[in-house]
Amino acid sequence: MNWISALPELVLACAGMAILVFGVLAPKNAFRLASMFTIAAFLITAMLVMGGTTSLGYSGLFSSDAFSQFVKLLILAAATLGVIVSLDYSEHENMQRFEFPVLILLSTVGMMLMASAANLMSLYLGVELMSLSIYVLAAFARDNLRSAEAGLKYFVLGALASGLLLYGISLVYGFSGSMNFADLSAELTSASQASTGVTIGVVFIVAGLAFKVSAVPFHMWTPDVYEGAPTPVTAFMGTAPKVAAMALLVRLLSGPFAHLLAQWQQLIVLVAIASMLLGSLAAIGQKNIKRLMAYSSIGHMGYALVGLAAGTPLGVKGVLIYLVTYVFMNVGTFACILAMRRRGRAVEGIADLAGLAKTDLGMALWLAIFMFSMAGIPPFSGFWGKLFIFQAAVTQGMWVLAVIGVLTSVIGAYYYIRIIKVMFFDDAAEAFDARPASLSFVAVAGGLFTTGFFLFAAPVEAAALAAAKVIFG
Repeated sequence: MNWISALPELVLACAGMAILVFGVLAPKNAFRLASMFTIAAFLITAMLVMGGTTSLGYSGLFSSDAFSQFVKLLILAAATLGVIVSLDYSEHENMQRFEFPVLILLSTVGMMLMASAANLMSLYLGVELMSLSIYVLAAFARDNLRSAEAGLKYFVLGALASGLLLYGISLVYGFSGSMNFADLSAELTSASQASTGVTIGVVFIVAGLAFKVSAVPFHMWTPDVYEGAPTPVTAFMGTAPKVAAMALLVRLLSGPFAHLLAQWQQLIVLVAIASMLLGSLAAIGQKNIKRLMAYSSIGHMGYALVGLAAGTPLGVKGVLIYLVTYVFMNVGTFACILAMRRRGRAVEGIADLAGLAKTDLGMALWLAIFMFSMAGIPPFSGFWGKLFIFQAAVTQGMWVLAVIGVLTSVIGAYYYIRIIKVMFFDDAAEAFDARPASLSFVAVAGGLFTTGFFLFAAPVEAAALAAAKVIFG
């Protein structure tokens, strides 16, 4: 048993237990200290991930390779930024409880397990550890009716998705006799060798994981949960869990089920098209910026699925690059949303951004950069993410999918540019309260990454391609 392969996860889990004990024994103002310890634990874990080696441990349940390392670093970056944006919000909204960063830490451990899963059982354990923590986080503002409703909706629908996932796993195991990815890949060397039961099992597994990335038609929870959950939780659940679930879909479909491409490719294509269409059209009429971001995330996951549908290393490379660009522009946008506060009260209406350029030009510029990037306008990072995705689809002759992706990008640009119009051309509304340094840091970091991505796109592309090649052996 090579336990060293899971050293980053073990260290992070032990750190979580230590912070939990510290929070119980420490005085009442332990929230900020617990958050600082959590951020330090993430940084230490990231260094351990970068120093890790390729290995297979725990009797084939856990795999450490270039793909898992790439994904884990992205998850840790998203989780770290998620904790940072929660610092001042929690103090304003009376959520200064040390359990908050601990729950983010434990869900991150689950996501890292998902990234390294080499068996359907370890896959399921990682998904559940991630999900149970986020259910609690969504309802963390327990005195807020919207937050309690968001947590309940997410829990009920998440339980349904977990049931679908577990049923799919049981079908695959029942009809193939194995849950190990390597054994499944060796057994399912062609579509003719896969029984109908295995194919149906794969469909159920895809359905369960599609819920986690809020892809259509498993998106119904997203707008209500995004709007009702505390905004830092929305920022976190809109980034790190999406990365983990998408990475798991990539590893599963491009690994043990790679030879069943003909069976699952059309399913992914349909889900991708539906997600892109709904994400671009349903967001047009939204007046609440958090609901708009919910539909935006549905559309973005649709674009990421285009790369998966290609079923090639080029497509997986595109997915990974897209996830990198998505995380930083998404967290940066939520940092700006968290800064929308007047007289100590958070506001969420798009109309509240009216004339922001006249009252806070810096915030207006950063938010404009994120909106341009999400719309896929060059030279911002969102453009490059979509370029790699559509390139993979076109290379495989999937012209219809690529064209639909481009058209929905054009439609989606309307509501992103509308926000820029409101900020720069409408009459100025009352100025927002002074921004906390933590939110300014995240907005500037995300903005600089989004703007300057083309300067260091080559090393990111090389790392993503190396990670993709691991999946395809």
